[in-house]
Amino acid sequence: MIEVTSGSVVLHGFADTAGRANVTPLTELAITRALGGSASATFASYTAAKGVALKAGLEAAKAYVKTEVTALAGGYPASDPFTGTFKVGDADDKVLDNLAAALATGNKKLDDLRLAAVSGQPLAAAVARGTLVEPALVLTTITAAQIDAAGGSGLQALTGPARCDVKVVSLNYNTVGVNGEKTNASGVMLVPAGTCTAAAGLVAYAKGTDVQKPRTLATPADPETFLLAAFYASQGYAVVASDYLGYAKSTYTYHPYLHADSEASTVIDSIRAARNAAATAGATLSGKVMLAGYSQGGHASMAAHRAIERDNAAEINVVAGAHLAGPYNLSGATKSTTAIAGYQFFTPFIVTAWQKVYGNVYTSVSQAFKAPYDSYIETLLPNPTLTTTTLVTSGKLPGASGETPAQARDALFQPAFLLDSQTNDNNTLYLNAKKNDLFGWNPKSKVLLCGGAGDPTVPPALHQRQMKADFDSRQLTNVTSVDVDPQVQAAYGTGGAAPTDPTSSAFATYYGNYHGNYEPPFCHANAKATFDTVN
Repeated sequence: MIEVTSGSVVLHGFADTAGRANVTPLTELAITRALGGSASATFASYTAAKGVALKAGLEAAKAYVKTEVTALAGGYPASDPFTGTFKVGDADDKVLDNLAAALATGNKKLDDLRLAAVSGQPLAAAVARGTLVEPALVLTTITAAQIDAAGGSGLQALTGPARCDVKVVSLNYNTVGVNGEKTNASGVMLVPAGTCTAAAGLVAYAKGTDVQKPRTLATPADPETFLLAAFYASQGYAVVASDYLGYAKSTYTYHPYLHADSEASTVIDSIRAARNAAATAGATLSGKVMLAGYSQGGHASMAAHRAIERDNAAEINVVAGAHLAGPYNLSGATKSTTAIAGYQFFTPFIVTAWQKVYGNVYTSVSQAFKAPYDSYIETLLPNPTLTTTTLVTSGKLPGASGETPAQARDALFQPAFLLDSQTNDNNTLYLNAKKNDLFGWNPKSKVLLCGGAGDPTVPPALHQRQMKADFDSRQLTNVTSVDVDPQVQAAYGTGGAAPTDPTSSAFATYYGNYHGNYEPPFCHANAKATFDTVN
């Protein structure tokens, strides 16, 4: 194995016989694919056994690189790039020039191709990631006065008075699917305007679970978009928020719900898209990036935080992450025998999405789901027309007769399917959940975990506390965990306390609104305070 260094560029080649041996980006990519990992790391600890393993995988890796580079650079060298002769200006050399031009056009580096090659993903899709499918479009500007008036005194007590007008910008950008294939996602960029002209830190936000396929955050009146405007953009932060794969303008055929890797790539590419749209949007970005997400978005933002620090640290300067009410412990949730509030939406969404991602959750729909749900559940979520309310009132999901979460669970799922997922450590749903848990990583930048102890949908005892305990087990000192339940009780409880009578309307109202409406503003206030310390 050969390593050549020139400045910051490090490339590798391989030879096991005497003669010519080339070291180019093509050999680097082939070796990376053959290894399924870092060529530099292998070189640093090279052994004869590793050389044998590398050689064994090299021919298949060469075929991969030939296919992918041909698509990206419009051609490929006529001879073996490991041993053939390159001459300046000839057709083979032109391939390297075209490859460099493709990277420059996509504002990418060889590292982006290396990352795709590790798992054999399409190189052209990797280069396109974050580029705009269509020009960014400024939809409207919300004035600071309008934000203050719409927010009211209660919200303004948490946000403070708006300092900036906010431009609402629609985005449609290239990203990748679960197998690295090229696709797109849409979203919104919120840009501080009016008197706010300083370079802005960028908050990359991941939204909560959404059952409505057409919904886009590029809607000024959307409640989640308004919260982002009030807490961040009107206070001088730029914001980018993805609609995710499978929603709004995305052509992806489904939404890979709570699939950590595709959540991460979609959020990462939204950051790139925001940078590409900044000039059109009139934004000046400082280069600092803060990650935030709520509910599903807490899982997505943490997945993105982990991926950026692992793979994209040189490109994206993450200075903090605020992961809010997220389901980080999916394997624990799979084992739990307690049905959460909203079970009939969240759990079928996970089961059917992971069947599409992994293909191993069940062998037939009726193995997992009872009739009549088994006849349509795989295409129900996200839905082109129905909301959480009408999914229930139409009878598409249980709940119209006041079913408890446990009763909804038992109406939906086959008992044997449930029991096996809860008790069998080799159950495929459980193993897929473990793949998407977020334990075991060490954030370098500041991290906030936030939730409310009374949350009936994403219980902190199952998720936030377990995540904090995992960080604590490695003596990390940059992670803070906040419980906003006292504020929720004080603001919305009966006499400043959570209702205790489960048969009362006050109980139903309180816990029915806890996760979706009461908890988010208090967590966003904590997130904003965290970001202010590093912005």
